[in-house]
Amino acid sequence: MLLGSVLLVAAPVAVRHTEGVVHGFLVLRTLDGMPIADGDLTQVARGTRVTSRLVFHFKDGSSHDETAVFSQRNVFRLISYHLVQKGPTFPRSIDMSINAGSDDVAVRYTDDDGKQKEESKRVEMPPDVANGLILTLLKNVAPSSSTSLSYVAATPKPRVVKLNVTASGEERFATGGESRKATHYVLKDDIGGLSGLVAPLLGKQPPDSHVWVLGGDAPTFVKSEQTLYLGGPVWRIELVSPVWPRSADGATR
Repeated sequence: MLLGSVLLVAAPVAVRHTEGVVHGFLVLRTLDGMPIADGDLTQVARGTRVTSRLVFHFKDGSSHDETAVFSQRNVFRLISYHLVQKGPTFPRSIDMSINAGSDDVAVRYTDDDGKQKEESKRVEMPPDVANGLILTLLKNVAPSSSTSLSYVAATPKPRVVKLNVTASGEERFATGGESRKATHYVLKDDIGGLSGLVAPLLGKQPPDSHVWVLGGDAPTFVKSEQTLYLGGPVWRIELVSPVWPRSADGATR
């Protein structure tokens, strides 16, 4: 995938809602509803610097662990990013680190023969690079406008890919007995140049990602449908509530 020409300017998203302390419980499911991993989204803010971590523990022992450090002074800007994927769920283990300030990207991975490889290179970072920030940024964009974001693809040879984000309207969901509406965002990979022309023919055009966000004065993530690795299946991420064990008399403890 190559970064192609786009009509939208690569500009960081303005801060409309500052981030704070968060701990959310998540579940990762197949699109037919089967749970395959349990997750935690934790976030800590110190001044204008925020550290966000998303971890999934799969039933087969695999793990997905990504940490993004970003600033939120007027605009959101990535400082560093670290992704680790390992275990039988993933075709290859990968460990990718990004230093957005120096444009340095380091990737350690296993090749098709199971051998450990390492790739380090300088990648020119657009100001809107959004690794680990997608959910945060979608809480701050205006649903009425199209948005362009960039991210560094977690592949053996790291490269920058453009994401075109559009809102496809509102969809209803319920919490308890109360009906609510979430904005449905569609994220489409824009693969430019010759790679963009041949990718659909070779079956390598990544599927669209979908994210639902509840708006208002305190917007929040509701669910997403996306891949976690290149060529992987589309999975659903949802919030879950704690389940308490029951005592012998039927009361929860």
